[in-house]
Amino acid sequence: MAYVNTKQILEKANKEFYGVPALNINNLEFLHVIIKAAVAENSPAIIETSEGAIKYAGMGDIKKGTDLFVKMVKEFADSLSVPISLHLDHGKNFDIIMSCINSGYSSVMIDASAFPYEENLSKTAEICKIAHASGVSVEAELGKLVGIEDNVVVDEKEGSLVDPNEAKEFVDKTKVDFLAPAIGTSHGAFKFKGEAKLDFDRLKKVKELTEIPLVLHGASSVPVDIKELAESYGADFKGAKGVPSDILKESVKYGINKVNTDTDLRMAFVGGLRKYLKENPSEFDPRKYFKTSFELTEKVIRDRMKLLGSSNKA
Repeated sequence: MAYVNTKQILEKANKEFYGVPALNINNLEFLHVIIKAAVAENSPAIIETSEGAIKYAGMGDIKKGTDLFVKMVKEFADSLSVPISLHLDHGKNFDIIMSCINSGYSSVMIDASAFPYEENLSKTAEICKIAHASGVSVEAELGKLVGIEDNVVVDEKEGSLVDPNEAKEFVDKTKVDFLAPAIGTSHGAFKFKGEAKLDFDRLKKVKELTEIPLVLHGASSVPVDIKELAESYGADFKGAKGVPSDILKESVKYGINKVNTDTDLRMAFVGGLRKYLKENPSEFDPRKYFKTSFELTEKVIRDRMKLLGSSNKA
């Protein structure tokens, strides 16, 4: 299947009623483990980079960062039997979005959700026109999630839920390929003060009116076993709480096709790293001390693929 357009992956998921995990990477190690999990589960995978990850990879040079991620992902994807795509997550900087398009990303997100509706619509329509001309698909967001997004804090007063009627108009006018409607999730490991509660009625209405693939941001689950393991080796994740598995399954049932996952991967990787280094204090070869991190992170990814229904859908 090789390296494909994200739209190809999500249109199939939309038609067949399942979700696909969108998994954030910052380096080669996370790419390795995502590829391994996707092959083992015979599942499509959407690999994402944030703007911060692009700057990190390119040592501050945006073009180097986007070129590097495309080359890395394509080099692996082109030899695989499962479809893999590369997506820009929460693109807010025009220059970074354009660099992703020019470097060959499968898709980009234009996140203008912080602006008034009409300005969000206008900015999204502009990016859609540019990206579609290059064969790149586009994601946008309506409403605004609370929490920490690439080190930017959004508080509860700034958060807002999507208006389904605006969503239909937005999709019709912008020609966006998939949409992230704000329905009650939040970013980061410390998502909820109480129990997670998503507005499924609002989600169902958005799906009914737009009929396109929908995206759930802030969808990490913060697995209890991973959290407890990491904390047993010194991590401080007190108060961390994610979206329970049953709620994620419900969200897919009502129209979500792309499920963003970052926090869970980081927590699993850090937990595994802490465990290995504690138990092997004399080890200094990263090829060895990443071993437990790889195992835990792969398990988290494979569990997510099974949960969302993307296993054996390659």
